[in-house]
Amino acid sequence: MPQLTAERREELLALLDDQERLRAEYPAVAEYLEVSPALTGTGDDVADAAFELRLLHFMTAGTSVSDPYWEIVGPLVQAQDGRRVLAPTGGSRLAYAQTVLHQAYAYAVPSPETVGWVREVVAGRKLVEPGAGRGYWASRLNSAGIDVVAFDAQPPNSEPNPSFPRAGTRPLATWYEVQHARSLLEVKADNSGSVMFLCWPPGWEDPMASDVLAEFEDSDGECLVYIGEPPGGKTGNSAFFSALAARWKLESVDSQYVSWWNLNDYAQAWVRT
Repeated sequence: MPQLTAERREELLALLDDQERLRAEYPAVAEYLEVSPALTGTGDDVADAAFELRLLHFMTAGTSVSDPYWEIVGPLVQAQDGRRVLAPTGGSRLAYAQTVLHQAYAYAVPSPETVGWVREVVAGRKLVEPGAGRGYWASRLNSAGIDVVAFDAQPPNSEPNPSFPRAGTRPLATWYEVQHARSLLEVKADNSGSVMFLCWPPGWEDPMASDVLAEFEDSDGECLVYIGEPPGGKTGNSAFFSALAARWKLESVDSQYVSWWNLNDYAQAWVRT
């Protein structure tokens, strides 16, 4: 269980007692707390209760906590078949919480180990992140000393983004400055000394991944960090994976990457051949 001060316990009790305020300020949390009792847990009632307390505490803590996503999910990490996985037993309740956390923070989990691995790959260079969403990864990477430029075609702080809906009066729209741009070249025309960070690009043959990779290549980019699923999965498109196979070489894989139990994503570093 998270260690709460007496003052924080009183704040949470007051929030739970005022359902109108909870729904107005934190509608995703309110809906989760209403629905979750009817859903199947992981089989460990104590762990499930601790998880829900962490979710309530950290999702309503505002800017007082620098990395709420990891604070919520970190205790769920277990080893499974050589991978680090969140709650291998899963369950419909956790699957619902997963969507809430995806929309609030990011699809991929920025564990401290993976942030450190990215820092080693970047090695002092500038990092540019297309499709940055709420900028949660950008925030964590920047906190590790990486110079990050983040952009998105639909920054949640300036226009509607179906992947990161704006809900309630309190949650942050973005965790980092996310520029509004539809093209990598609008943000950075010369990428010869940059690393591109592509995290969970849209799948289902959406051309975003292959388009931005082509722009990166055309602007002399030579190092890519890709976080997502393999070909045929939920991220990237066939043209993107074909380009990697044809013109890039896999240089490094993060062995400490943390994935949700129901996903098959990983973190890779690629260099131009």
